[in-house]
Amino acid sequence: MGYGSYTASDWTALKKSRGLSEKNTLDEVFNSVGAKNKYSVYNAGIRESRDSMDSPQAVPIIIGFDVTSSMGYLAKELAVSSLNMTVQSLYKKGKPEYPHIMCAAIGDCKSDRYPLQVTQFEADIRIISQLTELYPEGGGGGNDGESYNLLWYFAARHTCTDHFEKRNKKGILITIGDDKCHSRLSGKEISSVFGDKDCEYGFSNEELLKMAERKYHVFHIVIEKGDAHDYKVLEMWQRLMKGKVTVIRKEDIGFLHGLIGVLTAVGLGENVSKAFEGMSEEIVKCLSRSAAMLVRPSESEKKIITF
Repeated sequence: MGYGSYTASDWTALKKSRGLSEKNTLDEVFNSVGAKNKYSVYNAGIRESRDSMDSPQAVPIIIGFDVTSSMGYLAKELAVSSLNMTVQSLYKKGKPEYPHIMCAAIGDCKSDRYPLQVTQFEADIRIISQLTELYPEGGGGGNDGESYNLLWYFAARHTCTDHFEKRNKKGILITIGDDKCHSRLSGKEISSVFGDKDCEYGFSNEELLKMAERKYHVFHIVIEKGDAHDYKVLEMWQRLMKGKVTVIRKEDIGFLHGLIGVLTAVGLGENVSKAFEGMSEEIVKCLSRSAAMLVRPSESEKKIITF
């Protein structure tokens, strides 16, 4: 997958045909009544990002977002605004010159019927048209965590990319949500969600991250809601992947595209100041704290980039 290229006119046409607007309800933006088989990860095989005449050096980017409980606003924000702005800014900046983007709806494998749905790697307007075909289940179990780690497993074992296989370079994997992550995936959970039968003992998050980081620079964005739970959530993520986790306030979710762009640039080796080039003063000011939490993948994890 990954043919064609993204254009502003295609976005305008899709937005008009689908009636995508911030005024829409979540159900109007995502009108599926259940997860579609083509986005199911059960016996899904492999999602591929391959070079083509349109994308001779494709760079895979995976964006996974929490769709549990009250997180519908995040899915809606991505669909009606942030993902389009992210893609257009990547093309405008040209870094990467040929992005291949896959979206993933993340739930809770301990309670949800559809804990992970994934689109194909795409380079054109199908990035967003497929996104809007996902099903934001709105589940979650109230069990002090969600299953962001499902996407690490999927990326590690169920994606193949020319960027890694031909050029020995990593793609970008970003998860976004407001909760902790369950500490491991059991063999039973892996079998139930993916249909894989060869993981009898499962994996810890540390093991899953190591697996995913072989092919991807992995980041996480914590959405801060402004309550006491924020500290506990961020503390958990900092212990797991300090320097690769950052934050955005819920009221600033409209600037999410800027933070995704920064993480992509950092993953590709830029420093944070360089990554902010071309962004408005308002976005830079809003995301300054977020930027200060990051380290470049090529640097020591002890060295924090300041902004």
